[in-house]
Amino acid sequence: MPNERKEIFKTDSGIEIPPYLIPDEGCGSQEKPGEYPFTRGPYPTMYRSRFWTMRMYAGFGTAEESNERYRYLLSQGVTGLSVAFDLPTQIGYDSDHPIADGEVGKVGVAIDSLADIETLFDGIRLQDVSTSMTINATAATLLSLYVARAKKEGADLSKLSGTVQNDILKEYAARGTYIYPPAPSMRLITDLFAWCSEELPSWNTISISGYHIREAGSTAAQEIAFTLSNGIAYTQAAVDAGLDVDDFASRLSFFFNIHNNFFEEVAKLRAARRMWGKIMKERFGAKNPKSMALRFHSQTAGSTLTAQQPETNIVRVTLQALASALGGTQSLHTNGFDEALGLPTEKAARLALRTQQVIAHESGVADSVDPLAGSYFVEYMTDEIEKKANEYIEKIDSLGGAVKAIEGGYVQDEIARAAYEAQKRVESKEDIVVGVNQYQMDEPPFDDVLSIDDSLRQKQIARLAEVKASRNNERVAETLRSLKEGATGHANLMPLILDAVEAYATVGEISDGLREVWGEYGGEG
Repeated sequence: MPNERKEIFKTDSGIEIPPYLIPDEGCGSQEKPGEYPFTRGPYPTMYRSRFWTMRMYAGFGTAEESNERYRYLLSQGVTGLSVAFDLPTQIGYDSDHPIADGEVGKVGVAIDSLADIETLFDGIRLQDVSTSMTINATAATLLSLYVARAKKEGADLSKLSGTVQNDILKEYAARGTYIYPPAPSMRLITDLFAWCSEELPSWNTISISGYHIREAGSTAAQEIAFTLSNGIAYTQAAVDAGLDVDDFASRLSFFFNIHNNFFEEVAKLRAARRMWGKIMKERFGAKNPKSMALRFHSQTAGSTLTAQQPETNIVRVTLQALASALGGTQSLHTNGFDEALGLPTEKAARLALRTQQVIAHESGVADSVDPLAGSYFVEYMTDEIEKKANEYIEKIDSLGGAVKAIEGGYVQDEIARAAYEAQKRVESKEDIVVGVNQYQMDEPPFDDVLSIDDSLRQKQIARLAEVKASRNNERVAETLRSLKEGATGHANLMPLILDAVEAYATVGEISDGLREVWGEYGGEG
């Protein structure tokens, strides 16, 4: 096979490892990896050519503090950055807004303007790294900030690589960090698709996320059903906006949660690829195989981590990471063992990264393209999850699609029902959670916890005041007027947002401008 990491792959016993095997007829997927419908993987050589991108989701406090963590992670072998933003940034408020009190820098880094992005990536050439940004309602603004920073370093925008989550439907269904009503939110998403197809061709324009759906309590089958239904809605919205499916579909990506049931998780990932391949070919008429190949980022399950006996989480994360690799992920974040107690410490983040590195370099699972193919159990589970997920998709289609199903509460109700049933199983000890409902022990408080001082808000407010005092405020006002005018019409808003951020307009100012035009979801308009 071309471009593989080694000329020959062998075990310690000298047994040569073939890239893949075709199972006997009647047992398992007959297609080769990298071929439609991509059950066995989106690429023919998978990790034999290169490992998955090893990301560590990080961001806290100020841009300076997060920059230090990024540089540390890069020095330890991280191959892609993953940015966590604080809650005010996620919902379009600056750090000096009253609603931001108590939240600045707590669950991610505080970003108010281009000045913060410049500090966040100080000393890091954006053209040389792949960056994932977990941001949704303000995704267009944060991507514009990233692009503005890249332009200032002279980067070739066609070579910028990374992902912006940009998945607003799961926010309505499972997470809650939305701003605008669904229709204008979908417009922002399709505007970003269209703009990136011309300006950022190597950028993944959306990470359609099942992660938060699963964290909210869904089953594995619900996770991929609701996620792929959202993917259908985004694809249809882009087609309805006049885009050709093969012009944007290859840059769609997905984001899945890797839970505890090892074989179910492997099968879930294989089923999701097969389902999406069929959806793109049969429903949308995609002709380019790259448009049909589902690629995804994965993250170990935060909801499975326990505050009790937190070191036990190391075992959980390891098994989940192994399932992710065996399921064929394109990039992976492993959670720190202390995340049930707070943001991960440097030690916990390093150990989480080492978990991926041991699996990649020492376990041998990366030497075969699809090691579990042909397992009667894995193939059975893949088929069964596909059947259950398709039943949900058919129901959502009957309700008018994902947007209507979310607006009507169907998706939320199904997730809540699944979460309730799971909690009952834990309380009755039908399901055992080690250290929680069995094998408990008396233990001293775990005190090695990263905490964020509330005083950093004042530092962030002072920085924001400096930016507003030093920028050309007439230019800012002009760009914001143009943006609001564009929002009332049909122009692509990405160039207008980019103009605003390059003038050092803030995330809050841009979001407020769009709020004036579109209103907020759940409020007037």
